[in-house]
Amino acid sequence: MELNEINQKLKETRDELLGILNALSGDELNKRKEPNSWTISQICQHLSKTEELYVMAIKKGLKCTEDSFIENKPQWELLINRSNKIEAPDIAKPDDEILEVKEIIEKLNKSREKLNEVLNRVEDPSLLRRRHFVHPVFKEMLLIEWVRSLYLHEQRHIKQIIEIKDGI
Repeated sequence: MELNEINQKLKETRDELLGILNALSGDELNKRKEPNSWTISQICQHLSKTEELYVMAIKKGLKCTEDSFIENKPQWELLINRSNKIEAPDIAKPDDEILEVKEIIEKLNKSREKLNEVLNRVEDPSLLRRRHFVHPVFKEMLLIEWVRSLYLHEQRHIKQIIEIKDGI
């Protein structure tokens, strides 16, 4: 999958998320499906934090001057299939802050701006296919797969948001 296609998927997925968020009330944003589960607001905080962490990982991977010769086999079924529970690392976990839709969208827009800044500065997009960085779940991953996994991760959480919204 080429960077242009991935960027389109990122945009489509984010547009879907924003459409859902804009239709929610403050109460819906901050209700829990279950006592120990995340609210929709917290899921969105997690998405923006994750995107910012990915930006840092991509930047670090781009600093490497040697080509990567890893066989890239990310386990996307782990990410896409919501029956596979993946524990977020502490650094990507949301806090209990109650946010309004506007604040959530602001956070999501800022994290996406940071991603776009990094990707737009890559003079040779093939570098994303030739450099890697270690992912906490998927291990060694080419940078292009880091970018791709962002929209897949967001799609996973959109499903979770819809489950919460429909259950409220």
